[in-house]
Amino acid sequence: MRFSWHLGWVLSLACSLSWGQTSIRDQEIAECRPGEIATWGDGQDRPAVSKPLSFVYWHAGAPDWFSEAEVMKTLRLASKAWSGCGVGSRVRLMAPEDDVPKGAIVVQWSEPGSMGNFGLANLSRRTLALSAAAFQLLRTRNPKHPAEEILQMVISHEMGHFFGLMAHSRRCVDVTSYYHDGKGRQCFARDPSQLKKFTEYRSTLPTACDIQRCRAANGLPPLAP
Repeated sequence: MRFSWHLGWVLSLACSLSWGQTSIRDQEIAECRPGEIATWGDGQDRPAVSKPLSFVYWHAGAPDWFSEAEVMKTLRLASKAWSGCGVGSRVRLMAPEDDVPKGAIVVQWSEPGSMGNFGLANLSRRTLALSAAAFQLLRTRNPKHPAEEILQMVISHEMGHFFGLMAHSRRCVDVTSYYHDGKGRQCFARDPSQLKKFTEYRSTLPTACDIQRCRAANGLPPLAP
């Protein structure tokens, strides 16, 4: 099963709006109120593909402006943020001559693997593919757009699928969210007017609701508020 981070959604938001935080958005990221967990019904959450999860990163083909160290930092931040799910994960750098460890998920820059998206998780092949072409297009369209935040968001989102979050959230701020279903239905926020104040309302890391969904998928009790 494949899951993607769609190029059009990010490019449509690549404008000069502020990336600043608001207290309402901060609250949504930090807490998950009763009744707020909802998905688009485009998948069924299930346990993580393995426990612990092992991610290996191959830097070949990355855009010049993303250093190996920067991508590794992004991967480790996402891995650490998902740790609240109760499923362990580790990330390490893989050299071209290395053999892929058994059961590892390979994070790599691959146009065929990403299929035109910023990122694509393929659970059966255990790959998380990133698209250099998509980031190049974003850079061409708007050089000032914070590509490093998009990278963090994409990696956090796609990594979540390996933790078991198969469906996409309808809560706009969740890193696993889709803003709309392509049929006229929109995601929800506590204050919808806040959506217009951000280039990207979605969190760059898993939110409290993302973590609660992940724990439920893996048979673990919810965290206390």
